[in-house]
Amino acid sequence: MSTTDRTNGSLYVHTENYITTIEFGHPASNSFPSELLERLTQAFIKLSDDQNSRVIILKSEGDRAFCAGASFDELVGITNLEEGKKFFSGFANVINAMRKCQKPIIGRVQGKTVGGGVGLASACNYCLATEAASIKLSELTIGIGPFVIEPSVSRKIGIAAFETLAWDASQWKNAYWAKEKGLYSRVFSEINELDKEVQLLAEKLASYNSQALQQMKKAVWEGTEHWDNLLAERAAISGELVLSDATRKALEKFKK
Repeated sequence: MSTTDRTNGSLYVHTENYITTIEFGHPASNSFPSELLERLTQAFIKLSDDQNSRVIILKSEGDRAFCAGASFDELVGITNLEEGKKFFSGFANVINAMRKCQKPIIGRVQGKTVGGGVGLASACNYCLATEAASIKLSELTIGIGPFVIEPSVSRKIGIAAFETLAWDASQWKNAYWAKEKGLYSRVFSEINELDKEVQLLAEKLASYNSQALQQMKKAVWEGTEHWDNLLAERAAISGELVLSDATRKALEKFKK
């Protein structure tokens, strides 16, 4: 499938043999405008109770970047606290929907992943990636921070690894570093290898007792029940910071 050219991006959801594939896309390196984040959130909510779906594959379009995080154009356009909190709630809502979804989620990460994209990968139950799937948390460079995704990322790779990414915000970490820290479970040299193994794993999971899968999903996310409130609070912090003079100046530099 070619990369979408729609301003609000695209979302493709397809279920076959109890395996659901969710594929998102946007011309700006598969970044997320608010509308696309909302559609993704609703897809996970709906699939949670879908009897025809037992396992979900989350992937993005094309063979380059997996996800460049939230839409830069929308970020620059925020003018008040309410808009700011709403914007940063986008990834909070997706992560919470993934957390509460009763189906295991396999992440298929084919390329570079920044900010909110790292949050999405962290919220998957099992990620497979290519060698090109480097990661970065660049939020501090534009005067905000990875506050909304921190609980998800820290839960997956530990606070020390999260801090390595967050403080050194201009530094990429390669796919093998991400595998060593637990974000990726397996790394492949080629996309066709990745796709083959993603499909094989999905088929195995879909053949298992669906009740066991649901109980496993509940067990691994135990202790995160407060995240609805926590991530909303974090979104408010980011929403306030984005209006600060320091962040406005940093965003202007990036625009140029």
